[in-house]
Amino acid sequence: METTCTAAAAPGAIPVLGHVPRLLRDPLGFWGTLPSYGDLVTVRVGTIRAVVVCTPELTRHVLLNDKIFDKGGLAYDVARPILGNGLGTCPHSQHRRQRRLIQPAFNPQRLPGYSRVIARRAAAVVDAWQPGQAVDVLTEMTAITTHALAETVLGTALAADVHAELTENVNLIVLQSLRRIILPDVINNFPLPANLRYNRATARVKQIAHGIITERRRAGSTDHDDMLSMLLATTDFDGGSLSDAELVDQIMTFFFAGIETTAVTLSWALRLLSDHPDIQDQLHAEVDQVLTGDPVDHLPELVLTARIINEALRLYPPTWLLTRIASTDTELGGHPIAAGTTVVFSSYLIHRRPDEHPNAQRFDPDRWNTPPGRHAYVPFGGGARKCIGEGFALAEATLVLATIARRWRLAPIPSQRGRILPGGTIRPKGLRLRAIARSSS
Repeated sequence: METTCTAAAAPGAIPVLGHVPRLLRDPLGFWGTLPSYGDLVTVRVGTIRAVVVCTPELTRHVLLNDKIFDKGGLAYDVARPILGNGLGTCPHSQHRRQRRLIQPAFNPQRLPGYSRVIARRAAAVVDAWQPGQAVDVLTEMTAITTHALAETVLGTALAADVHAELTENVNLIVLQSLRRIILPDVINNFPLPANLRYNRATARVKQIAHGIITERRRAGSTDHDDMLSMLLATTDFDGGSLSDAELVDQIMTFFFAGIETTAVTLSWALRLLSDHPDIQDQLHAEVDQVLTGDPVDHLPELVLTARIINEALRLYPPTWLLTRIASTDTELGGHPIAAGTTVVFSSYLIHRRPDEHPNAQRFDPDRWNTPPGRHAYVPFGGGARKCIGEGFALAEATLVLATIARRWRLAPIPSQRGRILPGGTIRPKGLRLRAIARSSS
């Protein structure tokens, strides 16, 4: 639908394609220019006009008014065929019931148990590194998060072939997702080799999720501490529970939210630390002092470690571009917004505003001594739709980073620093770091 929004239009649109060439060539660069045109800016993706929110205040308004600005738009047109109507993608009308049914799995009292699994899985991976090894960072971080997710969410270790297949297919889907958001359906639906691979990957990940649920149903036991057991056992006020189709959607959501995003965050944190050896020294000093026993018992004391994770999330928020759909005629920032309009917000854009984050391009964990305003930092969204797994993800990333720092110093390899690759997440493609054993480990 054509929006009647009176906000300024981003320059550079061309007939038919709009801003698609710029979005394909340099999406982060293009997005970073938008605040210079106004607080609200329109962009054109093919024939679709979308309204981009460029300030924390307007982002806050969109996030808090989740009934008016419902889940939908370009990003969710791509996500829903993969994730279905899981908690992260379902419309407002279904969200409260799903959140209520899933919340017990994320009870803070369960976090120590999950954290011990994470710490064990992280140690198993990093203990296998060899001094002098060129570590393929994203691959290794993905191995940790995949195994940790399998045990905490599914209650089982994945067979080696299933782990490899799941990782490969999730990677393929994430890498292609931005392209599918930008390109029109006629291209995405055409039987090109890339589209066929994408469709096969989606079908296979769903098949893996369905097989896990079917096997657990067959076993007939929900007497476990993993999230799937809790989802199988939980009931609503009326005695209703999640159907198998709903469970598949939730597991698919966990696969993509629980594997990729944390692995990418850790990869950037390690890259940033390798470029700032003085901060890496401070991290090692904290870990050496704090981790005198079970790391889970000392999680709250890993203050600098947590700040490093927050700063990595600020600079390279994994889920960097999200959309909403206006469910009714409304207004935003003094501009009329017609029902059906796609509204876009970007944590990457908000996190790099120099008026909100002084020296915004600089890696500075100390900035978290005075945290920014609530809506100047939104890696997990906000409002009623804020990510339910925020506490889990932050604990996981902090524990994994501390586990690595306890054993290793990671040094840059000049020719393999990795390039920024925006897709469904912002990845460091081709990043390898040199593992140097610490004498104190």
